Amino acid sequence: MGKAIFLISFLGCLTLLTAQNDAEAEVKKVVETFFDAFHDQDSVAMKKVVGDNVLLQTTGRNKAGETQFKSQKIENLYRSIVSIPDSVQFQEKLTSWSIQIDRTMANAWVGYEFWINGEFSHCGINSFQMVNFDGDWKIVYLIDTRGRAGCIED
Repeated sequence: MGKAIFLISFLGCLTLLTAQNDAEAEVKKVVETFFDAFHDQDSVAMKKVVGDNVLLQTTGRNKAGETQFKSQKIENLYRSIVSIPDSVQFQEKLTSWSIQIDRTMANAWVGYEFWINGEFSHCGINSFQMVNFDGDWKIVYLIDTRGRAGCIED
């Protein structure tokens, strides 16, 4: 009897871990899809993984060391991305991942480095808040940090 209870408990834990890993993979895929579309300057593809009325926020410090905080609507990002000229090459390299999920809510804390025309620009963290709308994870809020210090090992 004890072995049967142990086996049932063990299989239940495996099922939970598999479900959690699957959900984490789905959340990570949303972020990767967002950045694939970002790099392709494809606002239509970006919209497929972003919810309605999403607010984007950025925080960092200016040259005087004062905290800066800005907000913009997602539509501004779409417009700016598609208007980047072909002569400008940009890449947001994703460097680290931490994903937390509870039921229909997820957070993806993603480290990044931003490069323009092969030159380092800045680094930080993207914090994606997501909601699972009946099987589809959508980004509902995005805040990032930006800075130059402590980004790349010399």
